[in-house]
Amino acid sequence: MPMRDVRDQVRRRFSDVAANYRTSKVHAVGDDLDLMVASSALKPESVILDAGCGAGHTSLAFAPRVARVIACDFTAAMLEQVETLARERGVHNVAAQLADVERLPFPAHSFDLVVTRYSAHHWPHPQRALAEFRRLLKPGGGLLISDIVAPEDYAQDTFLQAIELLRDPSHVRDYRLSEWTAMLAGVGFDSEVLLTFDLSLRFATWTKRMATPAQNAGMIKALFDGAPADIKRGFSLPLEIRDDDFEFTIPGAVVRGLAKSD
Repeated sequence: MPMRDVRDQVRRRFSDVAANYRTSKVHAVGDDLDLMVASSALKPESVILDAGCGAGHTSLAFAPRVARVIACDFTAAMLEQVETLARERGVHNVAAQLADVERLPFPAHSFDLVVTRYSAHHWPHPQRALAEFRRLLKPGGGLLISDIVAPEDYAQDTFLQAIELLRDPSHVRDYRLSEWTAMLAGVGFDSEVLLTFDLSLRFATWTKRMATPAQNAGMIKALFDGAPADIKRGFSLPLEIRDDDFEFTIPGAVVRGLAKSD
């Protein structure tokens, strides 16, 4: 699939379901989001870029502590949700910007911090996005990434990518922590893992949020039900899946990148 088609998939899929993400509890709150804010050395004059901002929950979590947040997304419908949330909460220092994370329309050294949450698995070329973030950071600036991560175990990695792609055809890849470390180092970041976590999900809500077709949801359920015992343990799946709504987990992490001196 040419990369332009991946971007088309992202735009098309998220245009249809944007409002679901404004009301999503998974995206609105979380220990990872709390840690992202708490671990940032923010000043009242700081300017932040939220890259792949989705409905804007991360932007709004940072906004009270800084001068300005630029909420950047590839999908116009998502930016409408950002503006709606900001109005609802009376937040006036978040600005929506339509842009591709791989080609950002800002001068070098524009931001004190770049953050991104539950977005990177949609990027066709993550190294290009990371290089853009490095270009945009002021000296001493940092990057915070929170996303689903693939297990280092190859079988569990393959299983995760399969269910993600069936749920959402705009999915590119959930990267392993070892891959994040290598990609960050390759564009000039030192990195550290601040948190690993298991994100608890309900199957019905997870598939409904992305408007997953019933046929695909059935295939995911069949994969879950027929998975080997070690896969089921890895994703906290019930031994037998008896109905259409059940709980499971997928792994996530918060990774910090610190820009190396030029």
